[in-house]
Amino acid sequence: MTLPAPKRRRLEKMAINMTPMIDVVFQLMIFFMLTLNIIAPEGDFDIRMPLSKSAGPPTDDLQLPPIRVRLTANPAGGLLAMTMNGEPVSGFDDLQQRVAGIVEAALASGGAAEDVELELDCDEDLDYSQVVQAITAVSGRIEDGRVIEMIKKISFAPPATATE
Repeated sequence: MTLPAPKRRRLEKMAINMTPMIDVVFQLMIFFMLTLNIIAPEGDFDIRMPLSKSAGPPTDDLQLPPIRVRLTANPAGGLLAMTMNGEPVSGFDDLQQRVAGIVEAALASGGAAEDVELELDCDEDLDYSQVVQAITAVSGRIEDGRVIEMIKKISFAPPATATE
């Protein structure tokens, strides 16, 4: 007697109902959204406190007019002429010495180096390296291995006035 061949079972795919899983995920999302505490980000406060007590209340006569440095370019883009407040300057070393004198006068009169402002008025055709040399000359110098900061507020003249 022969045995009958085993019946082959048909493998059926098992269907998974995704609806309850999606409901749970949405409930978790809502829970975490409602319990989230939103904190305002802290700002970067660049506060410079005075090193010592000031001599008295600030007066209006310590306000210095901004220094205006004009850099004129030659046709090749090099530096043709430089003036500070309308007076000719012979070079970047001369510019640095004049600015140092103004900063020292401001410090002697009870002001601070932060009170001195400088405005650069450069030709459009001037090489970038010349502008960087001017900024380097007025921003500080090195004496006896120490860096002495001079001007921190440096701005550029608007393009409309640069074409004078």
